Amino acid sequence: MDILNFQDEVLVTGGTGMVGKALQKVMPHAHYVGSEYDLTKYERTVQLFEEKNPRYVIHLAAKVSGMLGNMNAIGEHYLDNVLMNTNVLEVARKFEVKKLMSILSTCVYPEFANLPLVEEDMHFGEPHSTNMGYGFSKRMVDVQSRTYRTQYGCNFVNIIPNNLFGEHDHFHLTKSHVIPSVIRKVYEAKKKQEPIVLWGDGSPKREFTYSGDMADIIVFCFNNFEGEKPINVGNPGEYSIKELANIISDVLEYDGQIKWDTSYSNGQPRKPSDNSKFQALGWKNENYTDFREAIKMTCEWFLQNYPNVRGVE
Repeated sequence: MDILNFQDEVLVTGGTGMVGKALQKVMPHAHYVGSEYDLTKYERTVQLFEEKNPRYVIHLAAKVSGMLGNMNAIGEHYLDNVLMNTNVLEVARKFEVKKLMSILSTCVYPEFANLPLVEEDMHFGEPHSTNMGYGFSKRMVDVQSRTYRTQYGCNFVNIIPNNLFGEHDHFHLTKSHVIPSVIRKVYEAKKKQEPIVLWGDGSPKREFTYSGDMADIIVFCFNNFEGEKPINVGNPGEYSIKELANIISDVLEYDGQIKWDTSYSNGQPRKPSDNSKFQALGWKNENYTDFREAIKMTCEWFLQNYPNVRGVE
């Protein structure tokens, strides 16, 4: 099948967020819903499915934060995500949805997993303490999907991107992920002609996937992936946080001082993931947008829309 031919039968939860906005460009005729439906409430989730009557579901909705936000509300991130995920999958089962795809995160992987991260190691140890609540909640999507497949025959599949970024991201200074947070800090430091202060020592390395690529990945996987177990789908290029800060400073033409506050945790030193199973489906790594170009497009969008962006009070 080609999901693009059935857009009017597709429901996208979390459809007003960053990835949902990118997906709207690829699938403009699907049903996109956001916070107007509280998916932590079972009755509201049932109402959504009654109103939209989807045959296919792309489940993007999640409570997400950066590292500090996760640490400060670890229980909230676990509870809200478990409730949302449980309700969406259970109601999709009852409505006999033909296929449902959920988006997980590399936060599901154990803190001390072998590198690069491979799908078989997902449940062999606890997630990193900075992401424990969120990481465990995403693992439970895998558990529920597989048990529902076994007992009920549900076609529920899961994919695992790495760190996502792009236009329509959340740019809060302390609760956002690293790229939007640094973009805003650099922009505001340039305006005020001040140094910027970033957390940790800048040494951790991360992989990043542009939201526009993620939209293409979702469509590709919906059409080509039927696996019982999740697969890694992220862009495999690693950048240190210090390299990232320098790239963003260069794009925004900031030549001020960058200070590192080592009283904050670095988090995990590295989290590279192996996307060979994804490539085996026919995806090519050259399909990913060049990282610097994706940063440039994200910064341009931010400059055009600031201060009317999510996360800016």
